[in-house]
Amino acid sequence: MKDRSLLTRGIIIALVVALAAFAAFPLGEKIKLGLDLRGGMHLVLEVQTEDAVDAEIDKTAERILEEAREEGLAGVRVDRGEGYTLDVTGVPRGEGDQAIGRIANDYLPEWSWDRLGERIVFELPLMEISQMRDQAVEQALQTIRNRVDQFGVAEPSISRLGTGSNRIVVQLPGVDDPERIRELIKNTAFLEFRLTTQPASGGRGLPSRQAVLDAYNGSLPSNVEILEGDVRDSENRIIGTEYYGVEKRSVITGRDLKNASPGLGEFRNPVVQFSLSVEAGDRFGEVTGANVGRGLAIILDNRVVSAPVLQGQINDQGIIRGSFTQEEVTDLSLTLRSGALPAKIVSLEERTVGPALGRDSIEQGLRAGLLGFVLVILAMLVIYKVTGINAVVALGLNVILVFAALAYFNATLTLPGIAGIILVIGMAVDANVLVFERIREELHAGRTPKSAIDAGFAKALSSIIDANVTTLIAALFLFQFGTGPIRGFAVTLTIGILASVFTAVFVSRWIFDLLISRRERVERLSI
Repeated sequence: MKDRSLLTRGIIIALVVALAAFAAFPLGEKIKLGLDLRGGMHLVLEVQTEDAVDAEIDKTAERILEEAREEGLAGVRVDRGEGYTLDVTGVPRGEGDQAIGRIANDYLPEWSWDRLGERIVFELPLMEISQMRDQAVEQALQTIRNRVDQFGVAEPSISRLGTGSNRIVVQLPGVDDPERIRELIKNTAFLEFRLTTQPASGGRGLPSRQAVLDAYNGSLPSNVEILEGDVRDSENRIIGTEYYGVEKRSVITGRDLKNASPGLGEFRNPVVQFSLSVEAGDRFGEVTGANVGRGLAIILDNRVVSAPVLQGQINDQGIIRGSFTQEEVTDLSLTLRSGALPAKIVSLEERTVGPALGRDSIEQGLRAGLLGFVLVILAMLVIYKVTGINAVVALGLNVILVFAALAYFNATLTLPGIAGIILVIGMAVDANVLVFERIREELHAGRTPKSAIDAGFAKALSSIIDANVTTLIAALFLFQFGTGPIRGFAVTLTIGILASVFTAVFVSRWIFDLLISRRERVERLSI
């Protein structure tokens, strides 16, 4: 019966070793390297979800105003109230309330509304706000992924940092132009075409805000706002700022684009060629045909790129001119095709590692790991003599299991991950030390070697479990709340802890039992 148990445990250990070797080798193909080893860029971004909510509220205010005028309520005014509310004034009681009710039911079913004295208050429920924020993060995640994919980065990792979080982790291996990637990812790229309302010369703006106000006799109309644009010299350097008075209402936006691509203008200057959806093309053709001779401001992220004068009707195709370089035109086309970000994005963490530094990290990590491995082996052999070989075998299997698990779970090995492996090499023999010291105590107390081994494992088991469980809990917290390299450290530490318990308790005990079973009587144990 005992021989059968020994054989069964031996078969289990052999299968584990075979599976581990199959999963881990060749290491170069099975284990992915992190950015700090391979080189690349790591970003932690935060989506300003409040911007998305504010944009939705502003859009709702315009919708209420537009539909109220359609209902014949000419004196209606919509203002932003406290929190997530809109104050609608100028609505007569009776038929006016009925008209507002129809607008709410037909176009704004998610909003609640009520009359408070002379004003009607629309309120956005907290559940809707939460959904808007979540959708903003998901939309930003997809937009960033689309931009990175079109840029051509190999094996990017783009993910949300936990459920419900407004943070996004972007890892881009092999990136050699981090500044360009940074602008590509964070650029909101919200495109608008709006008509200018001020007198303009050849599509140029005015030199100051006051000059724009003077063009309106000192009072800006309610449907007009002032936007800035850059003045550039012949070498495309920014040398100043000019100002435009433009209508608040957009003729078309980037959402109406069907496609965008880089091209060359009539003077061989870089431009963006675009095409519109059928509906947007009809609307654009109608507006441009009716406003020949007026300026059409092309606005990107609330700054005027250019404001050419309309020479004729433009339908479903056109170009975006500006003081662009060829690279800027390529990136702008890419961002327009991938869609605008729903809200502003703030960079919380950023690291860039060159491939040479990554190779140095790998070499130093390997040297440190091998040195630690050799020193631990020497320590076990010197202190525990022949019994130390037991711990060495368990340690070697532990390292194989760690790499096998990293390969099987498709984990990424980082520099802190290597530090975790080196730490695991030291921790892997902790359980053996506890058992061996217990065995020594039992031998000093007069027990036979076999009885001392049984007692040593039995009495050390609770301490082994306690020490490893507390470390495992810390590793799990690091994984849950850490980012990037911290999680890499937590992954290798967790795998190492589980592997060390298996090797120190199961494998080490099997080796002792195997050696004892081969001898009829064991008088002495070299420990």
